[in-house]
Amino acid sequence: MHGLVHAQELRHSIPVLPVTPDTLSGWVDGQPERVARWVSAQAFRGAPDKVLSIPDEEGGVERVLYGRGPGEGPWPWAALRGQLPRGSYRLEGVEDPAERERAALAWALAGYRFDRYRSHPSSGAELEWPGCDEGRVLRLADGVCLARDLVNTPAKDLGPGELAGAVGELGSRHGAKVSILRGQDLLDENYPSVHAVGRAASREPRLADLTWGDPGAPKLTLVGKGVVFDSGGLDIKPAEGMKLMKKDMGGAAAVIGLAHAVMDAKLPVRLRVLVPAVENAIAGNAFRPMDVLSTRKGITVEVGNTDAEGRLILCDALFEADSEEPDLILDFATLTGAARVALGTELPALFAQGEDWCAEMLEEGVKEGDPLWRMPLHRAYRRFLDSPVADLNNIGSSRTGGAITAALFLNEFVDAGTNWGHVDTMGWNEHSRPGRPAGGEGFGIRAAYAMLERRYGKG
Repeated sequence: MHGLVHAQELRHSIPVLPVTPDTLSGWVDGQPERVARWVSAQAFRGAPDKVLSIPDEEGGVERVLYGRGPGEGPWPWAALRGQLPRGSYRLEGVEDPAERERAALAWALAGYRFDRYRSHPSSGAELEWPGCDEGRVLRLADGVCLARDLVNTPAKDLGPGELAGAVGELGSRHGAKVSILRGQDLLDENYPSVHAVGRAASREPRLADLTWGDPGAPKLTLVGKGVVFDSGGLDIKPAEGMKLMKKDMGGAAAVIGLAHAVMDAKLPVRLRVLVPAVENAIAGNAFRPMDVLSTRKGITVEVGNTDAEGRLILCDALFEADSEEPDLILDFATLTGAARVALGTELPALFAQGEDWCAEMLEEGVKEGDPLWRMPLHRAYRRFLDSPVADLNNIGSSRTGGAITAALFLNEFVDAGTNWGHVDTMGWNEHSRPGRPAGGEGFGIRAAYAMLERRYGKG
């Protein structure tokens, strides 16, 4: 899928030269007259994402010109692969190793296809590895594509068992220890909110728990919301709102993809991954509006809305994550429509405790072309979670600030001194862009990984 090959595997490769409107004319001036005439006749100006094949004297392709546009991360390169016919290519004139890495990553991501249920024709184009950190390119591409595959898989084939199983498979791949609680085990081991949300489904709820790395290394814990399908529960969603709810495990998918990259790179951390995996379904034993639920922390929660279930499964997992006093907790969740209203579908919201790591993640997100936007944990809004019958409500009493009150709910289960980040993500591309097809997406994976590399070193 990644379409990257080593030079010794190729008999011949066609050079690809990136140009801009400013550099094209200088390059053309140094070429034979036939090349200059061809470029002029094709009205090629070096515009972003445009491709021009230049014929040689025998009728083959001598070189490809590519309009390398502005932008961060791999995306200025992402339109290249889909416009090239079958063949082998190599980059020309790209001296910066970081830029070569971005080009290779773009090539790999642009080759993504979700082909489990149908076949997709491929251009067959191959790119010679352009002299970069191949391991980093592949672990990031594989992590993002793993997340995409999980989100794109229909809930019929990705239930709580299969999602927990994906954590198990990842553990086997990297030599990690994985335990999975299911059904009654969740109550026996004191994960009551996870059980309450998932108990009405015919497929039992799960909690997957992965540990990896040196026990003496800094503890990094990742928590992912794994609602494999969200009907809304008894507060049932309308048809249009339910349509994309196979993606409600997008947070878990992102965490699994990020965990792969961390373990593949052998970052010097003690990694823990917690994925509560449930289906929010309707049956006679479904949890109800105004029920009062117990949590692992001992806090009681009144259910203001059964469609705010993600925070109920995360609260048990977050309290368990914090019990080990980790150096950093990151949770990813497709949590609120309010975050999408505020920031749109392509920019995840980041809520944070701790300044250094947060500033680094935001900075790396811009560099990587995987941006996030910090939102405030505005403590004054905590009063909107007050309940007359329980310690707190799972929804805010105000119709505004929903992403903030959701984050504040989660914050109740994390100590004030813990480095903690909450990523409220769409987990889905509504529209196709080069390298980012419509469908499941692992927003924030590359930003978080780059921050973790910077924080902990490269192993």
